[in-house]
Amino acid sequence: MRKTTKSTAIQRIYCDVFGHRYEVSKKVTSHVKEYKCRCCKRELTTNSNGNLTELTPTFKEINSILERIHTARMMRSKQKTLSSSIY
Repeated sequence: MRKTTKSTAIQRIYCDVFGHRYEVSKKVTSHVKEYKCRCCKRELTTNSNGNLTELTPTFKEINSILERIHTARMMRSKQKTLSSSIY
């Protein structure tokens, strides 16, 4: 258990000194993404202004609802395109 504590402390120090190494962990829509630091596992998301904010449970819920709405819209859009191209 101590080994894990030491490694996370070193990873946090690394992020403090050199900065976070964020990578996209989830693409909610084309504009909204969730990011996660490879070292310290800190999670961020884009807010309504396009700025990065901490990924709280509230933002997780907002992102999941937004993803569901976006997916449904894209499916409807594809269905309309397919049905109009048949006629």
